Amino acid sequence: MDAAEFRRRGKEMVDYVADYLENIEKRQVYPDVEPGYLRSLIPEEAPEEAESYEDVFKDIERVIMPGVTHWHSPYFYAYFPTANSFPAMLADMLCGAIGCIGFSWAASPACTELETVMLDWLGKMLKLPEDFLAGTEGRGGGVIQGTASEATLIALLAARSKIVKLIQADHPDRSETHIISKLVAYSSDQAHSSVERAGLIGGLRMKKIPTDNKFSVRGDALQKVLEEDRATGLIPFFFCATLGTTPSCAFDCVTELGPICNAEKIWMHIDAAYAGSAFICPEFRPLLNGIEFADSFNFNPHKWLLVNFDCSAMWVKNRSDIIGAFKMEPLYLKHDHQESGNHSHWQIPLGRRFRSLKIWFVFRMYGLKGLQAYIRKHVGLAKEFESLVRADQRFEISADVVLGLVCFRLKGSNELNETLLKRINNARKIHLVPCQLAGKFVLRFAVCARTTESRHVQEAWCHISHLASDPQRDH
Repeated sequence: MDAAEFRRRGKEMVDYVADYLENIEKRQVYPDVEPGYLRSLIPEEAPEEAESYEDVFKDIERVIMPGVTHWHSPYFYAYFPTANSFPAMLADMLCGAIGCIGFSWAASPACTELETVMLDWLGKMLKLPEDFLAGTEGRGGGVIQGTASEATLIALLAARSKIVKLIQADHPDRSETHIISKLVAYSSDQAHSSVERAGLIGGLRMKKIPTDNKFSVRGDALQKVLEEDRATGLIPFFFCATLGTTPSCAFDCVTELGPICNAEKIWMHIDAAYAGSAFICPEFRPLLNGIEFADSFNFNPHKWLLVNFDCSAMWVKNRSDIIGAFKMEPLYLKHDHQESGNHSHWQIPLGRRFRSLKIWFVFRMYGLKGLQAYIRKHVGLAKEFESLVRADQRFEISADVVLGLVCFRLKGSNELNETLLKRINNARKIHLVPCQLAGKFVLRFAVCARTTESRHVQEAWCHISHLASDPQRDH
């Protein structure tokens, strides 16, 4: 394919993508295939001779689309949103064309510098404390990670490195192995599984703090566990607070937890993967109160801020804590501007894509007001769905509806609700996933797609209500 054909095929692909997204609601939201469906549709080995682009293009509908779950369908209400917008797609196209591997300033100055500035832009939109911004003089700063899971792991490993160095400074006779064997990290019992997984990868003991009746960790609950663990000779060093838990979008009480962590010299990381996008709205910014106590903070613009996956924004108060844990500089990576910013020291991989282009395009083409309107629209649609549920005496709301997620269930047994969810997903008109809250099987309704409107929410509720009314009907 030469440049002339690329121009032609590129325009065709843009038309295909635009048609796909414009007409996505006509497609069945969840695929009707069995595991292994794809292998029989393509050859066992790669072709010896080149194939035509036409043949490849035809196979998109024949091979790929039958097995796609359409996350951007207005009938997709599962998990949490994954962002999608035309400006971000265009930026990703440019990122692919430039094709730099931005592990250092010298590897691509624009890649490093735009990322630093975009994370400052975003930090200011969130009204983060100055400590978290790089500016021109600051000790903190932001970086784009691939996912919130990576950000949690990075924060945990940085906290481990910091505490080991501090203890060894006072007790040079203590080995790193001995210290690590005593370390203990904490999270909410509602925290995402990736937090526990970070502990497994880091080889660290991780304990879950029980939550209150709002599924939130309170200060007294953490304090109690800290005292018990210190009494047995353990060394608490890390707490991951969650703002907007995956099961129910609950919020840990950071204003209580933060001062405890600071007093106990425990690294507090805040994971706001989904909810963080909403903090750009003044009415939701109080949910981030207590951020001033945190050592690191992370959320995913690729969930709810119209920046396509992957783009997980992470800030630290003191970037030397991160760099000190991960810095490696062999001769072949050294250059004349070593202190100008090497984001490879902030992450697990060496290589990194030019992801900040997506933020730059989206923020400029939507503006802060456009992004705020988008968040508010989704919250409004969730409130609309909540009111429909509350109006039906057969159902109950299982957790406070704060943002774009509604947790609901039929009054009655878990089996009744498991059966209802099975009917909903078997019908494949809408797609939901469940969670468990206080021992109850609960259905989650998350407003996800950029194109979701009130009529889609109304249709979804009519469908759910209908299936709940007729236990024999699957379609």
